Amino acid sequence: MLGTILLIIVSPLIVWFAYWYYTVQYYERYLKNIPGPRGLPLIGNSLDIASTTTILPTLISYYNKYKRSFKVYIGSQPYYFATDVKDLEFILSSTTILTKSAIYKFISKWLGIGLLTSTGNRWRKHRKIITPAFHFQILEDFIEVFNSQSEILVSKLKEESKPASVDLYPLIARCTLDIICETAMGTTVNAQNDLDSEYVKCVKMLLQVITERTFSPLLANDMLYIFSDTYRREKYALKIVHDYTRSVIKRRKAEFFGDSKNYESSVDSLGRKKKRAFLDLLLEYSTRDPSFTEEDIRQEVDTFMFEGHDTTATSITFALYALAIYPDIQEKVFAEIENIFSDDPKRNANYRDLQEMKYLEMVIKESLRVYPTVAQIGRALEEDVDWNGVLLPKGLMIYIFLYGVHQSSEWYENPEKFDPERFNAENSKNRNPFTYIPFSAGVRNCIGQKFAMLEMKSAISHILRNFELLPASPEHKILFEYDGILKSTSGVRIQLKKRY
Repeated sequence: MLGTILLIIVSPLIVWFAYWYYTVQYYERYLKNIPGPRGLPLIGNSLDIASTTTILPTLISYYNKYKRSFKVYIGSQPYYFATDVKDLEFILSSTTILTKSAIYKFISKWLGIGLLTSTGNRWRKHRKIITPAFHFQILEDFIEVFNSQSEILVSKLKEESKPASVDLYPLIARCTLDIICETAMGTTVNAQNDLDSEYVKCVKMLLQVITERTFSPLLANDMLYIFSDTYRREKYALKIVHDYTRSVIKRRKAEFFGDSKNYESSVDSLGRKKKRAFLDLLLEYSTRDPSFTEEDIRQEVDTFMFEGHDTTATSITFALYALAIYPDIQEKVFAEIENIFSDDPKRNANYRDLQEMKYLEMVIKESLRVYPTVAQIGRALEEDVDWNGVLLPKGLMIYIFLYGVHQSSEWYENPEKFDPERFNAENSKNRNPFTYIPFSAGVRNCIGQKFAMLEMKSAISHILRNFELLPASPEHKILFEYDGILKSTSGVRIQLKKRY
């Protein structure tokens, strides 16, 4: 009897060990010359990168040790962290290495098979459909939304601008959520004023679910996941978010088909210029291509919401933090803004004004180098790839380690120094474009990067026109974590001093 019990217990472990051993041996035939830390049996290097607070310091330590691309094993699955610029150029320029890494399956219930998660012909078709939505004439129409929501943000910051420091991220995240809702769907969830919005709570809940599944082997397993509380929370949040998106699509579609002549007019019934949302452009396309379904539209709208909310909020937050701790740089940005608005200090920015904020753009670019919102980009190999005499095997997960590249002394002199002048015209002209890729590069680069830059300039310039930014007192220490987006577990706190 005892022997039977032991056999029942030991047998799965033997099978697990055998699977791990032979899988690792298979991959090592191809990857043996690629450096990497020694892993433990069965779990590989999992313990080293098991939490949001340890993953980034651990990967940085590997990068500093090997000074080149390296490998890491999570269980029996190898991950190739590409840091050599030639590797980056090869991977990002490839027209076949387009499939996102396995981690993106945790997003798929929310986003479906949209531009972020799709691959192959579907991705190519949707990219072609969506690209016109980011034409400068469309972006110009969004400036009014940037201005109105940034004004609400300033009013909220004025309520918070007391001697004590302010944690920037929560306030800015609500602003960027309002911006992305209004530009994507033509409606607003009023996130900045309605702190009890169910939609806002559920978006935040879904972001938490993605993080929990990414860093928990149990929750990552689909069979075990459905028995968890995280699954139940995700199911609830998905219903709220999807129902909201579908209701907006239904209403907008009824307006489009119910009175298309008035809908397509450039002005509304009161003579005001109409703002065309991202959703409107997708609805227009669906009239020309019936195969582009309402569910396709829902997936792309939710994708735009996901990609344009949290990442932009984090980027704005760290740029403001940098301006607070480098007052000389802040003064240069403020002088540039004052000069642009010298004709009327009270007016809102237009598209040309934002384009003229050259030094602010340099500051944002340097902030994205030092604090890259997305520190790594994942790809999955669906076939063997021959690269520079090395066969990268099918099934390998590739991660482009942006953080390491951006902090490399090989490409940036004194990389730890915050220096916006790295991005002036003279210093930029001879830089290898693959040494600075905050928005990725190649065929799957970020389609909304111009939108994001305009939004960041708008929000930051609004804040600087109203406040002088000061370091927090007592001194605030940033404690980084990485859950797919670079954040701080201690918040990002500064002091705000009203200019008038």
